[in-house]
Amino acid sequence: MQLTLSIPALLFPAISLTMLAYNARYLAIAALIRQLYEKYQASSSGPLEQQINQLRKRLGIIKSMQATAILSFLLAVITMSLIYMEFNFWANAIFGISLIALILSLILSLIEVQLSTKALEIQLKNMEA
Repeated sequence: MQLTLSIPALLFPAISLTMLAYNARYLAIAALIRQLYEKYQASSSGPLEQQINQLRKRLGIIKSMQATAILSFLLAVITMSLIYMEFNFWANAIFGISLIALILSLILSLIEVQLSTKALEIQLKNMEA
Protein backbone atom coordinates (compact mmCIF):
# COMPACT_ATOMS: atom_id res chain seq x y z
CA MET A 1 0.00 0.00 0.00
CA GLN A 2 1.28 3.43 -0.92
CA LEU A 3 1.10 5.89 1.96
CA THR A 4 0.11 9.36 0.76
CA LEU A 5 -0.16 12.67 2.60
CA SER A 6 -3.94 12.37 2.77
CA ILE A 7 -3.89 9.16 4.84
CA PRO A 8 -2.23 10.55 8.00
CA ALA A 9 -4.13 13.80 7.45
CA LEU A 10 -7.34 11.82 8.00
CA LEU A 11 -6.28 11.33 11.62
CA PHE A 12 -6.25 15.06 12.33
CA PRO A 13 -9.99 15.57 12.82
CA ALA A 14 -10.36 12.27 14.68
CA ILE A 15 -7.56 13.05 17.11
CA SER A 16 -8.73 16.63 17.57
CA LEU A 17 -12.26 15.50 18.45
CA THR A 18 -10.85 12.85 20.76
CA MET A 19 -8.77 15.46 22.56
CA LEU A 20 -11.84 17.68 22.99
CA ALA A 21 -13.72 14.78 24.56
CA TYR A 22 -10.79 13.95 26.84
CA ASN A 23 -10.48 17.56 27.96
CA ALA A 24 -14.20 17.69 28.72
CA ARG A 25 -13.84 14.59 30.91
CA TYR A 26 -10.87 16.14 32.66
CA LEU A 27 -12.73 19.38 33.38
CA ALA A 28 -15.74 17.47 34.72
CA ILE A 29 -13.53 15.46 37.07
CA ALA A 30 -11.70 18.59 38.19
CA ALA A 31 -15.00 20.23 39.11
CA LEU A 32 -16.11 17.12 40.98
CA ILE A 33 -12.85 16.99 42.91
CA ARG A 34 -13.32 20.60 43.98
CA GLN A 35 -16.84 19.80 45.22
CA LEU A 36 -15.67 16.70 47.05
CA TYR A 37 -12.85 18.65 48.66
CA GLU A 38 -15.37 20.97 50.31
CA LYS A 39 -17.42 18.01 51.54
CA TYR A 40 -14.29 16.26 52.76
CA GLN A 41 -13.27 19.32 54.76
CA ALA A 42 -16.65 19.25 56.52
CA SER A 43 -16.66 15.53 57.31
CA SER A 44 -14.44 12.77 56.03
CA SER A 45 -16.34 9.54 55.54
CA GLY A 46 -15.68 6.13 54.02
CA PRO A 47 -17.78 6.61 50.88
CA LEU A 48 -16.20 9.99 50.25
CA GLU A 49 -12.74 8.46 50.50
CA GLN A 50 -13.77 5.76 48.01
CA GLN A 51 -14.87 8.44 45.56
CA ILE A 52 -11.61 10.32 46.03
CA ASN A 53 -9.60 7.16 45.34
CA GLN A 54 -11.65 6.50 42.19
CA LEU A 55 -11.09 10.08 41.01
CA ARG A 56 -7.35 9.77 41.60
CA LYS A 57 -7.24 6.67 39.39
CA ARG A 58 -9.38 8.34 36.74
CA LEU A 59 -7.16 11.43 36.64
CA GLY A 60 -4.11 9.24 36.05
CA ILE A 61 -5.84 7.41 33.23
CA ILE A 62 -7.06 10.65 31.62
CA LYS A 63 -3.51 11.99 31.76
CA SER A 64 -2.31 8.87 29.92
CA MET A 65 -5.20 9.11 27.43
CA GLN A 66 -4.26 12.67 26.59
CA ALA A 67 -0.55 11.88 26.34
CA THR A 68 -1.06 8.97 23.94
CA ALA A 69 -3.51 10.97 21.80
CA ILE A 70 -1.01 13.84 21.60
CA LEU A 71 1.74 11.37 20.71
CA SER A 72 -0.46 9.93 17.96
CA PHE A 73 -1.12 13.41 16.60
CA LEU A 74 2.57 14.32 16.69
CA LEU A 75 3.58 11.10 14.95
CA ALA A 76 0.97 11.70 12.23
CA VAL A 77 2.55 15.11 11.58
CA ILE A 78 6.02 13.53 11.49
CA THR A 79 4.66 10.92 9.06
CA MET A 80 3.47 13.66 6.74
CA SER A 81 6.90 15.30 6.88
CA LEU A 82 8.59 12.00 6.08
CA ILE A 83 6.26 11.39 3.15
CA TYR A 84 7.03 14.88 1.86
CA MET A 85 10.78 14.14 2.14
CA GLU A 86 10.17 10.78 0.41
CA PHE A 87 11.38 8.61 3.30
CA ASN A 88 8.66 6.05 2.66
CA PHE A 89 9.97 3.27 4.91
CA TRP A 90 10.17 5.57 7.93
CA ALA A 91 6.85 7.20 7.09
CA ASN A 92 5.14 3.79 7.15
CA ALA A 93 6.84 2.80 10.41
CA ILE A 94 6.04 6.06 12.19
CA PHE A 95 2.46 5.99 10.92
CA GLY A 96 2.05 2.47 12.32
CA ILE A 97 3.29 3.69 15.71
CA SER A 98 0.89 6.62 15.47
CA LEU A 99 -2.03 4.23 14.97
CA ILE A 100 -0.89 2.09 17.91
CA ALA A 101 -0.75 5.20 20.13
CA LEU A 102 -4.29 6.11 19.05
CA ILE A 103 -5.49 2.58 19.83
CA LEU A 104 -3.87 2.76 23.29
CA SER A 105 -5.55 6.08 23.93
CA LEU A 106 -8.93 4.62 23.03
CA ILE A 107 -8.36 1.56 25.24
CA LEU A 108 -7.48 3.85 28.14
CA SER A 109 -10.65 5.79 27.43
CA LEU A 110 -12.66 2.57 27.71
CA ILE A 111 -11.01 1.77 31.06
CA GLU A 112 -11.75 5.29 32.32
CA VAL A 113 -15.41 4.95 31.36
CA GLN A 114 -15.57 1.72 33.35
CA LEU A 115 -14.08 3.47 36.40
CA SER A 116 -16.51 6.33 35.93
CA THR A 117 -19.38 3.87 36.07
CA LYS A 118 -18.01 2.38 39.30
CA ALA A 119 -17.81 5.85 40.83
CA LEU A 120 -21.43 6.48 39.96
CA GLU A 121 -22.38 3.14 41.51
CA ILE A 122 -20.69 4.23 44.76
CA GLN A 123 -22.77 7.41 44.79
CA LEU A 124 -26.00 5.53 44.08
CA LYS A 125 -25.23 3.02 46.82
CA ASN A 126 -24.69 5.87 49.29
CA MET A 127 -28.00 7.44 48.35
CA GLU A 128 -29.83 4.16 49.00
CA ALA A 129 -28.41 3.85 52.51
